Amino acid sequence: MAAAVAVRGGDMEKQSMDMGKYVRYTTEQVEALERVYAECPKPSSTRRQQLIRECPILANIEPKQIKVWFQNRRCREKQRKEASRLQAVNRKLTAMNKLLMEENERLQKQVTQLVHENAIMRQQLQNVSLANDTSCESVVTTPQNPLRDANNPAGLLSIAEETLAEFLTKATGTAVDWVPMPGMKPGPDSVGIVAISHSGSGVAARACGLVNLETAKIAEILKDKPSWFRDCRNLEVFTMFPAGNGGMIELVYMQMYAPTTLAPARDLWTLRYTTSLEDGSLVICERSLSGSGSGPNTTAAHQFVRAEMLPSGYLIRPCEGGGSIVHIVDHLDLEAWSVPEVLRPLYESSIVMAQKMTIAALCHVKQIAQETTGEVVYALGRQPAVLRSFSQRLSRGFNDAINGFNDDGWSLMESDGMDDVVIATNSSKKTGTHANSTNAFASTGGVICAKASMLLQSVPPALLVRFLREHRSEWADNNIDAYSAASLKAGVCSFPGLRPTRFSGNQIIMPLAQTIEKEESLEVVRLEGQALTEDGSVLSGDIHLLQLCCGIEADSLGGCSQLVFAPIDELFPDDAPLLPSGFRVIPLNSKTVKQNGLPSTRTLDLASSLEIGCSGNQAAGDRSTDNDMRSVLTIAFQFPYEARLQESVVATARQYIRGIVSSVQRVSVAITRAKPENNIGHKLLPGSAEAMTLARWICQSYNHHLGIDLLRYDGQTQDSLLKTLWHHQDAIMCCSFEIQPVFTFANQAGLDMLETTLVALQDITLDRIFDEPSCKVLHSQFARLMEQGYLYLPADVCFSGMGRRVSFEQAIVWKVLGEDQNAHCLALCFVNWSFL
Repeated sequence: MAAAVAVRGGDMEKQSMDMGKYVRYTTEQVEALERVYAECPKPSSTRRQQLIRECPILANIEPKQIKVWFQNRRCREKQRKEASRLQAVNRKLTAMNKLLMEENERLQKQVTQLVHENAIMRQQLQNVSLANDTSCESVVTTPQNPLRDANNPAGLLSIAEETLAEFLTKATGTAVDWVPMPGMKPGPDSVGIVAISHSGSGVAARACGLVNLETAKIAEILKDKPSWFRDCRNLEVFTMFPAGNGGMIELVYMQMYAPTTLAPARDLWTLRYTTSLEDGSLVICERSLSGSGSGPNTTAAHQFVRAEMLPSGYLIRPCEGGGSIVHIVDHLDLEAWSVPEVLRPLYESSIVMAQKMTIAALCHVKQIAQETTGEVVYALGRQPAVLRSFSQRLSRGFNDAINGFNDDGWSLMESDGMDDVVIATNSSKKTGTHANSTNAFASTGGVICAKASMLLQSVPPALLVRFLREHRSEWADNNIDAYSAASLKAGVCSFPGLRPTRFSGNQIIMPLAQTIEKEESLEVVRLEGQALTEDGSVLSGDIHLLQLCCGIEADSLGGCSQLVFAPIDELFPDDAPLLPSGFRVIPLNSKTVKQNGLPSTRTLDLASSLEIGCSGNQAAGDRSTDNDMRSVLTIAFQFPYEARLQESVVATARQYIRGIVSSVQRVSVAITRAKPENNIGHKLLPGSAEAMTLARWICQSYNHHLGIDLLRYDGQTQDSLLKTLWHHQDAIMCCSFEIQPVFTFANQAGLDMLETTLVALQDITLDRIFDEPSCKVLHSQFARLMEQGYLYLPADVCFSGMGRRVSFEQAIVWKVLGEDQNAHCLALCFVNWSFL
């Protein structure tokens, strides 16, 4: 479509003239052209003329022939990239085919085994003399290894070899009855093949996939659990010695966070065995050594429940052509008896564990692989390791606030007579990246954490968290945000209200990074405001928040949805102190939002939803499937305080959390009562009825004004038309008719070009992406645009939402007409755009 549009622009329709002569370039001429191509793949006519003047060796080449050379060079580059992509896809398909063949072989062995067992059972039933036989005692169980086995290296090696054998039978054999993970479809672009177990003790999950890294690098990443397992609080190796066969045995103690305030945390005392196999594969297998009586005695042991790890681990096999095939097995007994009955599904579901551990591990190594090869480029020039560090610190700080461990300095304060909000204080809170970093709060008093948990009924977690993110003004008090931000920046806490601040209510969300499976998004939020000083002057009072969003996409793989944020200095330093607060919503059953009939892609307009809920009578049958949807919401907010103002800050924190709880309850009622078809927000999300209608108007108007089709569209439904538009290679977007036109819709290429999201799209105006001369050209041509219905813009440079320069070969602007033939908005199509 890009080439067709460019021809329509009128600039290329003459390129076939005077070009019949074939030009053979010398080596020196090609080198000169290649140098220019490396700097600018799409030189303008002026730049090509300048090239001829500056390079005498090109003097005998016509400008049009040089233009053709650059076109051919770009085409060859595109073909090389496409060939490389196809080779990568072919390699993925080959690896995936190998995995599927192995899985088929395993299933065939399992069928043979079941047939054999069935024949034995039939023979036993027919033999009356064996009626009293106690053959059921032959069921294989995994014996618990006594602690005495760990008292000598020989005993540990015996346990290690046994663990290795049992792990391999789980990873590639028939020891566990694996069933496909619901909703997971293997393919070249999928996370991998994921399976879970519904039988046997504990919860078990398995995943395998292709990772473009060497085996040793993958092993190093996976062994560093705190870097990717967000529930890992601490991992410590107490004993390490080499095994006789070249392997390594380690005794490991690991602490895991509790996901909510309603349950205790877990810890594990395990043996980890690392070794190589004869085929060059690398194995890291692990199992618990004994029960709750073993392992190190921690100062906060009473805050943990000892869990058991059955043989688990990683099998990393080198793959032909580079990369590795990774098999991951997690098998745990999380002692579900120790939590309230309503929360036990979190500890008894293999799906939950697969989402939190198994899939997370595979996705993390895939993420590192893509960052290593340069396939992922983040905004603002930040290094991937720095952005991952921010995400980890936000998640870890939020987990610390929820759990409130004694050895971190947290202590509970007395209740005010109501048990809805828990207050904990920490006078030694450290917020830096290292334990010896400067303490921003120790000299001023410390940190107070106010937290609460509540059960929700019939509320999709992703939808609730997305509403909290998009409609911050519905629940947040910006003056408290300003108080926390000022405390962090100045290092001196002041009580809210001493410096009043006016806020516009606007928030601008600037994306920083997103994981490859779109499970996590890191972003900066700017809250616009003005601070009033004592002399009455007005200063900039903008607040900046570093924000982590998880599980808010329709195809989210994670086991929870959460929104975690922390005030940060506008300079955004790498070692900025963070004091995270936020929300976490965890579903208490295995059903997905789609299975419950509520599409998770819709947004919520609170006022209209409440109005519908109060006035509309929804039939009981419409909500019957929603009544089974339960989730637990955990809220935790942290507040710096001075010692002299501790009581005042505690009272403010209690009141603030109770206000947030009331807001969440109000939103939850609106979500529960609102019908999906009446609850499409003002955002035009893919899949919504408004988006489908707009896609049809865009294409029909383009054909009406220019006489040709915008898309090569063979489908028959509006949904397929929208998908074609959404995945089109050119950036297509719409903006409103206003004094300062605002973008209201963009396809995926448009969002990539603007470096924004659908949520933050309406914060970008048309004049923000064009410089002043280009804006003047647009304004001067506006009357012509409205008269003839369309306008061509020549090759130029514009700016993304993050301020990066974007070049484009051509742009087309046209009026989008509705069913009433009135212009509803303007559409723009940027052809062959690229970042400079």
